[in-house]
Amino acid sequence: MADNIFEVADLRVDVADMTRKPLFGSAPRLEILKGISFTIPRGAVLGIVGGSGSGKTTLGRTLVRLAEPSGGRMLFDGQDIAHLSDAAMQPLRPRIQMIFQDPLSSLNPRLTVGRTVAAPLNARTNDPRIGQALEHVGLPADFARRYPHELSGGQRQRVGIARAIAMRPEFILADEIVSGLDVSSQAQVLMLLETLVAELGLTLAFISHDLSVIRRLCSRVIVLRAGEIVEDAATEDLFERPQHAYTRELLDAIPTPDPSVRW
Repeated sequence: MADNIFEVADLRVDVADMTRKPLFGSAPRLEILKGISFTIPRGAVLGIVGGSGSGKTTLGRTLVRLAEPSGGRMLFDGQDIAHLSDAAMQPLRPRIQMIFQDPLSSLNPRLTVGRTVAAPLNARTNDPRIGQALEHVGLPADFARRYPHELSGGQRQRVGIARAIAMRPEFILADEIVSGLDVSSQAQVLMLLETLVAELGLTLAFISHDLSVIRRLCSRVIVLRAGEIVEDAATEDLFERPQHAYTRELLDAIPTPDPSVRW
């Protein structure tokens, strides 16, 4: 097996800029990702960070082929998946999964938790893999009978994680999955992800605007700005010795509590 589960070279993504479309003719193209290159080692937890409009969500959606790049190469386990058809991607889908930012909107309110986890498996709700997936994320087996509206935000996010790991993937993309949770639930989900990476041998790409979360979870970080990678470093190196001015701006924006202030 390759040491890198992903090898990305000169990756470009552009979209039609409808805000500048002329009355006649096609709209000009707006470049979102501008020829970026990086690798994701097998078993690593990669943080993808950047401000609004930096291209981090587009990058994530492209990695899992919910978006197709306009140029460059994207090797998954040695196979270039950048321009594979939907049919050609289908055998790879179980190996590449995604956890979405908003679990309430990504879970079908008409389906029980059991049916939600069973759906990508094409399995019945009594399939033992469903109970195993729920157990892995710390939910009791009887949660399989509940509906999303009966769960807390943290519990819904655990269901989203269970749905992803039920497929026994090799790679998971997590897109801002703790941004809507309270601090306690955030910590619990981050600890859960750490455990799952170790126990299941996962490779994880974690998108976040919150650098304190990135530092807690990730072993390596790439910093995106306006569709370009401005820094790619081990997490501790990036926090202790940032090389780019934009990275220093992001670090300076992390709020620090003032012990002299009493609430």
